[in-house]
Amino acid sequence: MSNYFQYDQRLGIEIPKLEDEWDNYSSEVRAHILFHWEQIRGAIPDRIMKIESVIIVKQNQLNHEDDFPISCRLNSEIADLASTINDLHLWFRMNQDLETKVHQ
Repeated sequence: MSNYFQYDQRLGIEIPKLEDEWDNYSSEVRAHILFHWEQIRGAIPDRIMKIESVIIVKQNQLNHEDDFPISCRLNSEIADLASTINDLHLWFRMNQDLETKVHQ
């Protein structure tokens, strides 16, 4: 399946890397891709929870931080992590689009 997925360091998961239109893949290849994606997709909520726990730690640090540059850095890190969570949510929902295409 490595031909159809690539690891995204920021997200911490493999994401689809399809070089052709979905309909151009055989039904067998599409089934394998969907099966592998379901395994990845199933791990996304755990990945989000880990990132949320890091955000909580950083927010607690921010609540007690008096140094403005450090506060800005923490705020930026929190925003980056929140952006990652948002992108993971988008990838998590992507499965619904793929399943719709398969059943058409």
